[in-house]
Amino acid sequence: MLSLKPAYLSRYAAIAKILLKYGRSDLVNHPEIDALAVSDSSAVDQDSPTSPECFAKDLEAMGPTFIKLGQLLSTRADFLPPAYLEALERLQDHVEPLPFETIEAIIEEELGVRLSKAFADFEPTAIATASIGQVHRARLRDGRRVAVKVQRPNLHRQVEDDLAAMHQLGELLDEHTDIGRRIRFVQIVESLREVMRRELDYRQEAENGHTLQRNLAQFDRFVIPTVIDDYTSGRVITQEYIEGAKITNLSPVVLVELDRKQLADELFNVYLHQVLVDGVFHADPHPGNLMLTPDRRIALMDFGMVSRVAPQTQRRLVKMLMALSDGRAEETAREAIAIGRPFKKTGFDEEEFRERVGQLVTDNLGKPLAQLHTGQIVMQINAAAGETGLKLPSAIVMLGKTLMNLDKVVDALDPEFDPNEALRRHTGGIVARRQTLRMTAGRLYETLMESAEFVELMPERLNKIAELISENKLKLDVDAIDEHRLMAGFQKVANRITTGLILAALIVGASLMLRMDVEPRLFGYPAIAMVFFLTAAIASLVLLWHIAFHDDAPEE
Repeated sequence: MLSLKPAYLSRYAAIAKILLKYGRSDLVNHPEIDALAVSDSSAVDQDSPTSPECFAKDLEAMGPTFIKLGQLLSTRADFLPPAYLEALERLQDHVEPLPFETIEAIIEEELGVRLSKAFADFEPTAIATASIGQVHRARLRDGRRVAVKVQRPNLHRQVEDDLAAMHQLGELLDEHTDIGRRIRFVQIVESLREVMRRELDYRQEAENGHTLQRNLAQFDRFVIPTVIDDYTSGRVITQEYIEGAKITNLSPVVLVELDRKQLADELFNVYLHQVLVDGVFHADPHPGNLMLTPDRRIALMDFGMVSRVAPQTQRRLVKMLMALSDGRAEETAREAIAIGRPFKKTGFDEEEFRERVGQLVTDNLGKPLAQLHTGQIVMQINAAAGETGLKLPSAIVMLGKTLMNLDKVVDALDPEFDPNEALRRHTGGIVARRQTLRMTAGRLYETLMESAEFVELMPERLNKIAELISENKLKLDVDAIDEHRLMAGFQKVANRITTGLILAALIVGASLMLRMDVEPRLFGYPAIAMVFFLTAAIASLVLLWHIAFHDDAPEE
């Protein structure tokens, strides 16, 4: 029985109602959840329809933590049906803007200067609002136009309360339900805690912006807004204001003027470069965060969600994506297994996973270009992994979500874009850039030092080997087999053969002696012949008994 904190009762009740309204039967059949759901203090309308869209709206009504939870759940194809994933993917948080006086007070508190001193001009009307913060246009004293994002007050306390309630109920589900033991809701809550921690610290978002700006400097068709560090804090971030329109909202006239095929190809290449070369990628490329500027460049916006890929995972990902693009199902499954790790509690059904990946790759080979979406395939592989007991890294899940968002933008630019062909075409350049990055001055110097040490010590080592050979003292330790066990086995075989020969001789000798007419007799035959015959028969039975029941079974 969980000890639930009274202060979080309204949140417990809201989550319980969500579970009862939309949850599976193995999630909701628990008396504590039933008891919590009778509370009236909830933002969830229990009588409303239970469609995927209503699920998304209910999460929206419960605040920023639950909105982020919904966005996180949109990556769990192993848990929710496709219709719910799609509804959660479109989840947005539109709220009423804060009064300008509140915004002014937060900026002055965070930056330590009066608003009129910091900015030459500051528009009081927000140009974008969300549950975490809102954005205002402004102009610095040096004339630069900027966008200022300000975080809502008291947000940290609300998020911590929500996460505490989720964590306790997650423990209940993990302990008392089969799906909880497989999905591990507490782990989802901890992932959400990490996401929210980064989202609520605008200094982390600023650092992400600097990193992406450095990494993508070589791509002329893409622009990252510059963060103004002197006007940035934990709750305020100021960056260069970039004019533009959402790529998915471009007018037909603009689309005609664009080289859409090249732009779509370059956009796809930029994200491959981020994931497979830099290991740091913009993980939220939904249509609202990708804009076309007046000079026909693509601007990447909002760096609160940036994911990282470890170098060893990058190498496997290159192989997996190449195998996927070529339709090589077995190699795709093998690389996915190498990236992931089996669940300890449920185990991993490798044969089932390979079969499902094979079917998935085969199904996508025959699809027309308009239906071929790399992100969706990666998410389906992740779903197959979760359902068969293989845990893939969170970076792979984020990659699938990123590619799904990217697919929508690429479709808007070029509906005939072939991601498989683009993967094959860009892989050579990606591998070359990876090797170029590895050949840094530090790595080159380290390699030269190791080579110099090898050459310097080589004569001494060769002299030692020559001396040992000349003195007949050179020994090679081979640990391939256990020689003591091997010799004991040989000795046992020799003993068995010798015993068998002796018993055979006794039986043959006794058989010949049975023809002799001598006294004394036993059972009508010469007694000495019968003694030898019975002795040999008993000894043979004893030998067979030991062979059948006492010899060691062969090791696997």
